[in-house]
Amino acid sequence: MVQPIQYIEISGAPFERGVQYGQQAAERIKLGAEHYLNQLDRINFGMPALIEAVAQYLPSIEKFDAAYPEEMRGIAQGAGVPFEVVVLLNARTEVLQMAKRRAAAAGKRQDEPVDDDPDGCTGVVVLPEAAAEGRLIHALNWDWKAECAETSVVLRIRRDDGPDILTFTEAGQLARVGMNAAGIAITANYLESERDYRQLGVPVALVRRKVLEQAQLAMAMHGIYTTPKSASINNILSHAHGIALDFECAPDETFLVQPQGGLIVHANHWQSPVALAKLQDRGIANMPDSLYRDTRVRSLLQHSTAKLTRDDVKRALFDTFEWPWSVCRPPRPSFSNNLSATVAMVVMDPALGVMEVAMLPAIDSAFTTFNLDMAIQPVAA
Repeated sequence: MVQPIQYIEISGAPFERGVQYGQQAAERIKLGAEHYLNQLDRINFGMPALIEAVAQYLPSIEKFDAAYPEEMRGIAQGAGVPFEVVVLLNARTEVLQMAKRRAAAAGKRQDEPVDDDPDGCTGVVVLPEAAAEGRLIHALNWDWKAECAETSVVLRIRRDDGPDILTFTEAGQLARVGMNAAGIAITANYLESERDYRQLGVPVALVRRKVLEQAQLAMAMHGIYTTPKSASINNILSHAHGIALDFECAPDETFLVQPQGGLIVHANHWQSPVALAKLQDRGIANMPDSLYRDTRVRSLLQHSTAKLTRDDVKRALFDTFEWPWSVCRPPRPSFSNNLSATVAMVVMDPALGVMEVAMLPAIDSAFTTFNLDMAIQPVAA
């Protein structure tokens, strides 16, 4: 049986809301932390190494926003876990890769694959001109470790200093994907290039939290475009009033992918011709299915006989072509023999403040609906 997603509301100053978050999500935070700590232990990256890694990343996080470590300390206190564990949850992509590289440098045997599968995702935006109700639709299939279905939450952050936020995320993280009351929405997709991990940047999950704090789309774009990162990542950014752009981010450079035919569809390989001329795509070896996932979704949406609805987007993201290496994947072994799955399907209608979430959708297609009170005027159909 698929576990229902936990819903959490928090408010107040950063440390205070962190404590509220940690208290409400303590069980899921501990379960997620245990999973990642065990993963690190298997390659001899124990707590002393984690403490060292957090000490390396903390200055860049504090410089980016000093409130984030404060909120993470609140989460740690509320959940009863070490602060370094909460930082791990918020920088797990970066820390897992750091551990992988340390293991490789120590001569880890080739028959012991490092347990570090990337997040595979398929993201979609339907612009208002292609939508049946004239409202933008923003959606994502999040592909990751199947057990994370039990460690995810929907978090509503009531803020006094900016728009409220509704985010689907792993418990203990400050944000993953979601939208805010100003109509800004963001999803993300794993990318990989030869430029990755040459510099110490801001963890990519925290960049998305910064985007969701913005009242103005321009400032959200600025945050994605200019923040130095440790690794490549794709961010799809939209606004309820009909703007959407895809930002393919290398650690030190950002490339834009524009909508085509009222659609943005992106999986886990680079699309920008400029990016492909300047860097090497190293993610396809781990996710060859990426090469047809976005093609399948785009084709299904483009060949619809009418303008598109949220149900049309869901049908495309439920696609089973090449099952189980499909757009909507059931739990199945990955190249590293982890149990990989489409952990969640998230479908957002930012103009209405509606987020629908289906957990392990290849097993259970039922959606739970969450709502955010919007501070923007609705667009006319």
